[in-house]
Parts: sequence; structure tokens; C-alpha cells
Amino acid sequence: MLVLGLETSCDETAAAVLKDGDTLLSNVINDQIGIHSKYGGIVPELAGRSHIERVHRVIEEAVQEAGAELTDLDLIAVTMGPGLIGSLLVGLNTAKGLSYGLNTPMIGVNHLEGHLLAIFLQKKIQFPFIALIVSGGHTDLYLASDFGHYKLLGRTRDDAAGESFDKVGKMLGLPYPGGPAIEKLAQNGNGKAHKFPRAYLEKGSLDFSFSGLKTSVRTFLQQREQGKHITLTDADIAAGFQEAVVDVLVDKLIAACKKENVSRIVVTGGVAANGPLREAVKTAAQSDGFEASFPDKIFCTDNAAMIACAGYHKFVRDKNLLADFKTLDAKANLPLE
Repeated sequence: MLVLGLETSCDETAAAVLKDGDTLLSNVINDQIGIHSKYGGIVPELAGRSHIERVHRVIEEAVQEAGAELTDLDLIAVTMGPGLIGSLLVGLNTAKGLSYGLNTPMIGVNHLEGHLLAIFLQKKIQFPFIALIVSGGHTDLYLASDFGHYKLLGRTRDDAAGESFDKVGKMLGLPYPGGPAIEKLAQNGNGKAHKFPRAYLEKGSLDFSFSGLKTSVRTFLQQREQGKHITLTDADIAAGFQEAVVDVLVDKLIAACKKENVSRIVVTGGVAANGPLREAVKTAAQSDGFEASFPDKIFCTDNAAMIACAGYHKFVRDKNLLADFKTLDAKANLPLE
């Protein structure tokens, strides 16, 4: 069974071909960093225009790399939300056109389910497990009890962790995206030189909040400009900020495992590519006897392979979930649970 995955939820135009749910034949990702870096963040209108220009070329490349033809496809899986509505509509309408023209069934996929199931591109994880989806737009904790059965345990109440990395990176004059730049800068810093606040909210809450941390960094930088904290370098600030984010993510993740009595962990999403986060999760999991898994970094950032994977499992679970291309619509705020 050949599944074409199509992902255009934000600023990556991506297509992939997956065979039988576990053999990846191609995975083409065309990012837009060069377009948005000058603005320090994603410009939705520019993202949508870029998808229009690139989507057909990316699909053609993915199918050719897989050694297949469009007529060989058995299923088209496309991201329907959440995401930027203009970007989502490009991928969705392209998938509709292919579905109609090729008479190939299509299925809509939740972008978050794609991230959550990305680990299955590498190995089969036993259910149940606790999934931390941490990216530029999301910081969510889920209990995954089976394919298609997810319970929301906690999410950010304001900024996502990846968004905070981008904004703090901009404060420090670092290039976009901020996450990789902060991680690299922090390698030369002392994270203990200044302890930035950790927001744990009310007792027992598994929700996150990073807006206060972001404000604290801004205030600290303003004070340094005024002559205070002049001994602390940008690297020290980057390291301290990164430690504050990682500490909260890891603490909440382990708390969720204990609360739900689940010993398996999956950390996924763009921020899951962060090295210190991976090491901290591994250390904490090992200490409590939990098993931690991470998708390869190429599957952490937005990609179409994870969409093909999620679409395959959704189709196998219930063929009645196939979409009608006449009525399927994009949803910017699409819940997973």
C-alpha cells in the first residue's frame, strides 16, 4: 500500500511516500527559512504564497524518488489542521485535486497526530505512552492509549516552548529560527549564572506557561543595558533560559507518567530535536525506570512522512474515516482529542 503524505500546515512544504505504514520511500521537505528569517518569524501570507509555488514540484520529487507514479498511489493523506489557514488550504486543495483527478481516496490528518505517531516511522512503541508534543506552535501532553485514542493532560496557556525560543533568540539578536541558535550559543554559557523563573502554575497542574519566562529574559536584558548584570554574557543568558524551559518540560512529563501510571515516554515536535532536552528526558526517565523514545531529528520538525504514517493508521483503523473531497475543510484550530 502506497500512501502519499502532504504537509503544509506552517512553513514547510513537504511530501512523502510511505509503503505499508513502515517503509519510507521518500521524504521531501522544502523549508522557508530564507523567506522568513529577515522578519524574525513566520509571515502567514508569504508562507501561503510559497506553498503555492512549491507544492507541485515537491510532490513530483517525492513520487519520483519513491520510484513510483501518481497512478500507483493507494491513499493520499493530507494535513487538515491545526495550522495557518492559508498554508493548510494549499495542501488540502492540492490533495483534493489529486484525489479527484486520480480517483484515489484521501484522508484528513491532524498535524498533532502526525507528530505523536512519528516515532512509528522508526519503531513500534507499545501503547499506552505519554507523549510530549513540543514545537513552535504547541506544547501539549497526551496520554496515547491506542491509535486514534488520545487524552489531553496539559498544554501551554500562552506561548509554546518553541515560540519562546524564537522570541528570546530575537531578543538576543540571533537568527531565525531561535531554537537551534540558542542551543548552539548556550554551549558556551553557564546556565547557573542566573536562574530564570520556572512556572509550575497551581499544584498538580500539567499545563505550561512560558510568557513569564520570556518577560523575565527581556527585563534582564534591559537591566544589563542599564549597567546591571554586566558580567553575564549572551551565552550565559541563552543557557539559563534553555535550562528553565527544559526543567519545566521534563518535570511535567515525569509527573504525567506518574499520575497516569505509564512507563513509556515519547517526545516529539520541533523542539524535541534540542540536545539538552533529549539528555534531560533520558536521565529523568532512567532515574524513574521509564522508557524514553524520540523520533530522529528529521521526523521531529514538520514533515510529510509523519502525515503519511498517521493517515495509514487512520485508514487501517477505520476505512469509514476516508474523507469526501467535496466537504473536507481546513481547520486552523483542530483539537486532537
